Amino acid sequence: MGKIISFTNKKGGVGKTTTVVNMAAYCATLGKRVLLIDLDAQGNATTGLGFSKSALKKSVYSVLIEDEKISANTLPTQIPLLDILPANVDLTGAEVEIVYKRGRERLLKTALLEVKDKYDYIFIDCPPSLGLLTINAWVASNSVIIPMQSEYYALEGVSQLMNTISMVKQHLNPQLQIEGVVITMYDGRALVSKQIAAEIKRFFKSKLYEIIIPRNVRLAEAPSHGVPIMLHDPKCVGARAYKALTEEFLSKQ
Repeated sequence: MGKIISFTNKKGGVGKTTTVVNMAAYCATLGKRVLLIDLDAQGNATTGLGFSKSALKKSVYSVLIEDEKISANTLPTQIPLLDILPANVDLTGAEVEIVYKRGRERLLKTALLEVKDKYDYIFIDCPPSLGLLTINAWVASNSVIIPMQSEYYALEGVSQLMNTISMVKQHLNPQLQIEGVVITMYDGRALVSKQIAAEIKRFFKSKLYEIIIPRNVRLAEAPSHGVPIMLHDPKCVGARAYKALTEEFLSKQ
């Protein structure tokens, strides 16, 4: 049975999609069957794996709003063992439409029953908000991974994020856990980065992954080529960091 993990942070631009795309790709190359669900209307995980959002007919929108099966909407990627349930432009209005659906918080959880046994891991790229799409992801998930940038503003939203996770755990999904926290876009030359990283360590303790993802130009370039970093520059510092992070993640399973 596949473990379902939401990659989440209410703040945008923290490397969330970069993290989920690259960890999914490295998990697949290490022999794990992975489904990546793009639940962010921006569709960055979809384009980051080489798909054009505007050309797609299959999407997570069809699953949530039109009650189609996940298996009918997943696409294979260029990485063997990695599939994607993509997002297209239709997802933009989904938050409003979901409000009127019965069992609105559990739409994704119910849909995933069909494919859970087909994958080792199901990774969900959540939108940078705490709306109904994110709630759907958390209700469906076993755990969450929180990518965090080591800058001051990253700490501001942590308490609200943790409170919301706690509420979902209390009322909708008692099994929900914090899988781990990963520091992204780290600049080792900046004193503030080191100070914030120390604060994050104090707050999350053993939940913080040891591997830290550095700022890296090649990592930033890869999505524009529609590939994960392993297909863009597998030897760069960013690729080595994500491979090591994935290995650390798998060692804790």
